[in-house]
Amino acid sequence: MRAVLQRVARASVTVAGDVVGRIDEPGLVVLVGITHDDGPDQVAWLVRKVRELRVLRQERSVAEADAPVLVISQFTLYGDARKGRRPTWAAAAPGPVAEPLYELVCRGLEEQGTRVQRGVFGAEMAVDLVNDGPFTVVLDSD
Repeated sequence: MRAVLQRVARASVTVAGDVVGRIDEPGLVVLVGITHDDGPDQVAWLVRKVRELRVLRQERSVAEADAPVLVISQFTLYGDARKGRRPTWAAAAPGPVAEPLYELVCRGLEEQGTRVQRGVFGAEMAVDLVNDGPFTVVLDSD
């Protein structure tokens, strides 16, 4: 499982012109990529990292700051452009495998008390965000 955490002042995600997820205060946008061999262990690892990593201002975590999280599925995190001129996404899990794990990430965060907003799995989404400083972290469960 791979994720990119972006510290934001606010963010929203739109599908077909409709806002489907929004956070209007400092928090995180989490882009989640899922590969073929990911499962519940990787979900638990990611949920813990997103909640406990001290990446917000004053070195606080999402849990400590009660900060919201906007979670967006992002299969392109497993893109490979080492050969040729077109990337391949062969390492990304197909939708029927990835979607339930994406939902588990969202539910796992919610069950831990995190306020979660979501994108729409598999949809063409437009993400609008205002960075809270130039702060991005890449997490990889490997």
